[in-house]
Amino acid sequence: MRKAGLALIFVLGLLAAGGLSAGVVAAPTTTTGTTTTGPQTIAPGVTISGVEVGEMSASDAFAAVTASFARPLVLVIPRHRLAVAPARIGAMAAVRAAVARAVVAPAGTELKLRVIVSRRGAQRYLSAVAKRFDRAAVDAKLLLRNLRPVVTRQQPGRSLRRVRAMNAIFTALVTNTRPELRLEFVPLAPGVTRASFGPVIVIRRGSNRLYLYKGMQFRRVFGVATGQSQYPTPLGTWHVVVRWRNPWWYPPSSSWAKGQKPIPPGPGNPLGTRWMGLSASGVGIHGTPDDASIGYSASHGCIRMHISDAEWLFNHVTVGTTVFIVAA
Repeated sequence: MRKAGLALIFVLGLLAAGGLSAGVVAAPTTTTGTTTTGPQTIAPGVTISGVEVGEMSASDAFAAVTASFARPLVLVIPRHRLAVAPARIGAMAAVRAAVARAVVAPAGTELKLRVIVSRRGAQRYLSAVAKRFDRAAVDAKLLLRNLRPVVTRQQPGRSLRRVRAMNAIFTALVTNTRPELRLEFVPLAPGVTRASFGPVIVIRRGSNRLYLYKGMQFRRVFGVATGQSQYPTPLGTWHVVVRWRNPWWYPPSSSWAKGQKPIPPGPGNPLGTRWMGLSASGVGIHGTPDDASIGYSASHGCIRMHISDAEWLFNHVTVGTTVFIVAA
């Protein structure tokens, strides 16, 4: 009796071992009468997120779905095409679970592949794309070259629409499709364009000439008087900060004006009838009753003009007009 019991335990052990081995190394088998079939196949017409797995073994289906999901996403940017593998942005698919469902699914079943997408991974990748392809808008700039104003061209910018790009990537991964994804950009307009520049003044101190431009287009030239050697008109780039009609003249805090009193508007006013004060302290463009000084270095630092010329210029400049003063 004891020997029979031991023999039964030994047989059950072999059966248990054989069952375990079959689960590890082979798909389930079926027996009909005395005939044993091969590994179980998936029913015809079964798909997993568009991948035909019907009549495949579980291992073949796993390989097919894995390869399909691993296809790269193609991101299209003007003059560039980027291919990114789903794993690069942290996307994973539950392929094994989908195949397990397919094995027991009826013929013609359409199964969905469960996909997990790392939002942080996608954001990190799109940040790198934006860093490479975003462009800041470039404003037009006013420069002086060869004694003439030059306005550089403005350049528009662009910024990647990251939310739209992320939604398109998520959709392609979740549906297991790989259309070309054209990334969109928000256009960025420059704040300053060539059209933003109006009048520009260039004063050539050495030749006592004032040139007026509209942007880069020459308009008029005037004879002026600039500062004496001991009171030179300051070189540099300045701007018109005030415009006064019929100004008062107030004596500056300088030795040459010591003891003088303010002069109201009128024929004897040394500023004439118009004053265009510059950002250079105490310096401005103005008319003068002393016509004979025009063409010479005769002022105390200001730029004198014939009264009629100063009145005309006054009407063609604005507060903010750039004034270049050069030594030429």
